[in-house]
Amino acid sequence: MSYLLGIDIGTSSTKALLYDVETGRVVAVAGADYVIDQPQPGQAEQDPQVYWQATITTCRRVLTSVEKQRVMAIGVTGQMHGTVLLDKRDEVLHPAIIWADQRSASAVTRMVEQVGAQRYAAIAGTLPAAGFMGATLYWLRQHRPALLDQAAKVILPKDTVRLQLTGEIATDISDAASTALLDVQAGCWSDALLRAFDLPADLFPTVLPSHVQAGQLTADAANALGLQPGIPVAAGCADQPAQAITNNVISPGRAAVTIGTGGQVFVPVQAGEASTLPTDPRLHTFNHAAPATWYHLGAMLAAGLALRWLRGIVGLDAAANAYATLSAEAQHVGPGAGGLIFLPYLMGERTPHMDAQARGAFVGLGLHHQRGHLARAVMEGVAFALRQVLTIALTHQPPPEMLIGAGGAMNSSVWPQIVADVLDVPLRPSQQPEQTALGAAVLAGVSIGTWPDVASGAAAVARYGDPVTPIPSHRARYDRLYEQFTTLYPTLKEDFHRLSSSDAAE
Repeated sequence: MSYLLGIDIGTSSTKALLYDVETGRVVAVAGADYVIDQPQPGQAEQDPQVYWQATITTCRRVLTSVEKQRVMAIGVTGQMHGTVLLDKRDEVLHPAIIWADQRSASAVTRMVEQVGAQRYAAIAGTLPAAGFMGATLYWLRQHRPALLDQAAKVILPKDTVRLQLTGEIATDISDAASTALLDVQAGCWSDALLRAFDLPADLFPTVLPSHVQAGQLTADAANALGLQPGIPVAAGCADQPAQAITNNVISPGRAAVTIGTGGQVFVPVQAGEASTLPTDPRLHTFNHAAPATWYHLGAMLAAGLALRWLRGIVGLDAAANAYATLSAEAQHVGPGAGGLIFLPYLMGERTPHMDAQARGAFVGLGLHHQRGHLARAVMEGVAFALRQVLTIALTHQPPPEMLIGAGGAMNSSVWPQIVADVLDVPLRPSQQPEQTALGAAVLAGVSIGTWPDVASGAAAVARYGDPVTPIPSHRARYDRLYEQFTTLYPTLKEDFHRLSSSDAAE
């Protein structure tokens, strides 16, 4: 047997996965949880050493029952956008400032004004957003220049683990694209943007294709993981391209909707369209892990996170079957949540509002509402937000022939049906566990020739469940509720901003 090891450095946990190439099966998965540190309100940081310790723990767990010498290659993936500063000794200068951090929100407007929105989007495929590396570095230049001046290199969260594995500093093209500092058509750091923001070019790492070997497992790392030194380590990719690989969402005709901590709509853009690559300031247009391929990404910040928040609010944090309980109660309530709508902007929002000061809300609360109504409203609110994102993405692409559902929400007894009903399109839930870690394992396999290219690896591992078909009788009700949902943010925007400013002042 030959194994591929995939490692996913997520926001709330690290996962390790072992894939058996000969049987085509995932043979082991392990996870290790950690938290987001919040030194001050609106800030979100993590210690990269926590990522490495979680990697050691999870890798050792998945390797306990296999012949370790049969691990042929390693791939890494992880959360996008974050910023890790390294000194001249390749040591971490400051905790990772991750995607959820909002301190750079005020910097974003100035960045766009400095470059121009149309020009910025044409170069980077996106406008900057709070928590993106570009915005964080701009904020550091303005507010903590001494710290930034100490930095010899800046990398993304998953790159810190590859550095521990190989001793080599680099990033891959899909994660580099998520910084809002890459020229996504040229595939290199944008001189124009770096000059505009007074960022030295030598601060940034080499950008590698996602499927190539980035180094080999060092003796120290091998000893820590319980493996043999010299194992090839692939460059890897960002988490969204990784799940797309696992679900074979590589080219137009397929799209994916993910409900994990955040929510994403992923729509591939056909290779060869780079000269006319369409951009939209409400979307991100990033490089895929497959060469010469791009994708439109619409992202919301609190999808599954909103239900996790509700779980704590209603006192179910310690309950073993909390999510199953909430799903069962939501299913009993039925469409419309008894006249309750939820806006899932608990951490601000990206697509379509690009507003770090947006806030969440239950609208329509009455004495008759119980826990199940709240749960149903949260699930429907996330689905309505995803419908907004998909609608925008499809202004640039034809409707997909297949829509894949991914993320933890697909394990719910009711949430996939809600998504299918609200989007009014059949949904094929992915049946592979830990889709991001498996995507990293596929890239590891491509890097050593297990598959000739990324598309072949993706086709080999994709597994889908039966379609979740929209229920026709729900369509009219959900269409009405969706229209009402889309009017609420514009109506409440100024109130959100006043409340957000008041909260920050305290």
